[in-house]
Amino acid sequence: MDAKSILKGVIMYKSIVVAVALFNKGATSRALIQKANKLVDPDGSITLVHVLDEVPAYLAAAVAREQLLQHRKAIREQLEALSSVAKAKNVDVDIRGGRPSENILACAEDCKADLIMIASHKPGMSDYFIGSTAARVVRHSQVSVLVAR
Repeated sequence: MDAKSILKGVIMYKSIVVAVALFNKGATSRALIQKANKLVDPDGSITLVHVLDEVPAYLAAAVAREQLLQHRKAIREQLEALSSVAKAKNVDVDIRGGRPSENILACAEDCKADLIMIASHKPGMSDYFIGSTAARVVRHSQVSVLVAR
């Protein structure tokens, strides 16, 4: 922590990973990014990570490769638009495929993040038995996690 952070009384993070979900037109993710803007060091970075669920093999065979590429392109465009909300010196977009919690944690490790930010819905009964993505990230993260509702 540097002197500026101590004087402000606020811990500033050098590298923040924001897990981005693109439902509700990105409103939840936009709010997370605005919170990240307040917590990131002036010379820090914000990485927006979005994880695409793996397409099961039986379904992938029925979907044209071009259609999958178009979907990925649309996701990238939405993330690029959201990245304009981030006010860090360095802003990156990372799209991954697979299990969300594992990929969010891998992104944080790759970016040497000192904070992960993720949104969570209010837990229902199924979350107590299965666990939500946010809960898995919190349980397995080696760095601080801010969970927003």
